[in-house]
Amino acid sequence: MSVDVEALLQKDNKTIMRSIIQRIATGPDMSKDITREEARAGMKAILQGDVPDVQSALFLIALRMKRETDEENIGVLDGIRDMCHTAVADVDEVLDMSDPYNGYNRSLPAAPFLPAVMAACGVPSVSHGVETTGPKFGITHHRVLRAAGVKVDYSVDEAAKQIASDAGWAYVDQKAYCPPLHDLTELRTTMVKRQAITTVEVLTKPISGKRKTHYMSGYVHKPYTRVYAMLARHAGFDSCLMVRGVEGGIIPSLRQKGKVFFYHDMGEEQSQEFDPADIGIQSEVRATPLPDDLPPKPSPDEIGADFDVLAASQAAADAGLAALQGQAGSTFDALVYAGAIALWHLKKADSLQAGADIVSNVLKTGKALEHFNLNRA
Repeated sequence: MSVDVEALLQKDNKTIMRSIIQRIATGPDMSKDITREEARAGMKAILQGDVPDVQSALFLIALRMKRETDEENIGVLDGIRDMCHTAVADVDEVLDMSDPYNGYNRSLPAAPFLPAVMAACGVPSVSHGVETTGPKFGITHHRVLRAAGVKVDYSVDEAAKQIASDAGWAYVDQKAYCPPLHDLTELRTTMVKRQAITTVEVLTKPISGKRKTHYMSGYVHKPYTRVYAMLARHAGFDSCLMVRGVEGGIIPSLRQKGKVFFYHDMGEEQSQEFDPADIGIQSEVRATPLPDDLPPKPSPDEIGADFDVLAASQAAADAGLAALQGQAGSTFDALVYAGAIALWHLKKADSLQAGADIVSNVLKTGKALEHFNLNRA
């Protein structure tokens, strides 16, 4: 089917979506790829509420079934970013930390506390996410920070001001930076399967620095590192650090060697291996384990983890606050390790050990806790 894309994009959103679906949802052998601008227009039409839910779901699932091309992923990201609220913080550089939006269900995450730690090390930082989403419906930054008394409902402008203030960090929720995307949560849950949105939403870049913005994310499968690096460049991230982290997060395993992929100044990806033992971490666990006495989830019919996620989020908050007070343990080690890698990547430390020394100091002296408390309600 030959399509005059330029002419199509002048039509109304319903006509555009109908044409797209006719081409991408025609079976394993006949489905056609669409252009970047068509993917952008399709995603934007969904967010504008101009197409029915069934067509929104068809668009996303059909792209997934035939496998999204780079151009399609870029287009979906652009469509989302067209609908986002963004801000530039009054600081030269910002580190954007992107942990899995669907959270954790096999360990207690330390990452929600890492932005405050990095702020204490002189690196203004932002994290972002949602309260809960599939497929894990796990322990998220939103829930852990809320349990720790942190304000999780800043507007984008308010979060940018916090980053430029003595706090040096903030959390901004998808509900604030892209309400139409957040409104798709129920539809995405009903769809069950991962969609292109899941791949690209973490790269929306709600808050930037005046000079540079750096992206830090996690990965599980190596092929995704190329995709994320490509998308990070497109989104304008000056550098990108992708950590092979526990549950796809930004903190590597504490008990074995790990690998990161990265680029600087929009360059090509490089890789580097790290060993936690090199900075004195000797751990029997990959990450802080879930407590044995967590209550079961409130309703057996709920999708997601088998335990009470809110209780687990409180446990993660307690562990994080203890680490910020200098208490030794796996959460403390996780913050030191991930923070050291970030400082090394940002060229704020010339070695992993130098970075670990800096992070350990801001934890033991209470400086990280001071920064954290500046965002507590």
